[in-house]
Amino acid sequence: MRRGETSRLKCWTAHLTAAVLLLLACPHAASTEVKVIANSSIRTDTISSSEIKRIFLLEAHSLDDGTHVEPVLGRSGRAHEAFLREFLDTNDDTLRVYYGTLVFTGKALMPKELDSDADIVKYVARTKGAIGYVSAETVASGVKTLAIAELGSSAQRTLIRQVKPVYPEALKERNISGTVRLQVTISAGGSVDDVTLLGGNPILAASAIYAVKQWVYSRGRSRTTIEISLSFEANP
Repeated sequence: MRRGETSRLKCWTAHLTAAVLLLLACPHAASTEVKVIANSSIRTDTISSSEIKRIFLLEAHSLDDGTHVEPVLGRSGRAHEAFLREFLDTNDDTLRVYYGTLVFTGKALMPKELDSDADIVKYVARTKGAIGYVSAETVASGVKTLAIAELGSSAQRTLIRQVKPVYPEALKERNISGTVRLQVTISAGGSVDDVTLLGGNPILAASAIYAVKQWVYSRGRSRTTIEISLSFEANP
């Protein structure tokens, strides 16, 4: 292996090791700026970041336990921006284009939007299945605040076999870098059962997912779900 390739591999491995160790130690930290609230008809007291993303991107209309939900959004403000950044990996302009495309093609209806945290709390409190978000300091009477479920388990799963993703040449030649965020479900035996894309360039993601599906972890007592980030650096 040439010296340049060795250097890139070491750099990539260092980025990956740091990301995996950090995410295993603290798989998902809830935002300190916002809290997720729900109507009392929703049975669960917790929700995962992947559920939040699917619901607010209109990819699903129910939680993992089958409960039907209706997403409610703020129109603007600090809490709105923090929620989009923390849970949807996007911004308001991009989200509106995304929603507009779904509405135009008849795939979805525009979610309910409200002007203030107080309006969101009132709407969620009186609307069955409603789920929304407000700033962390907002008094949310009449609704339940959902805890963001910690992914992973208390028993750390050690990465035993690692396959490096192939950096797509078309992106590499154009100096296109990026980070791909994945949710990885590991079987009790250590094989990777499922990989879900949480964010990142879709071309880089395809390569990352293909590689991660070949990874092997240490055995555990049960299935474990973790989040990892893989960095692709065009000029490390």
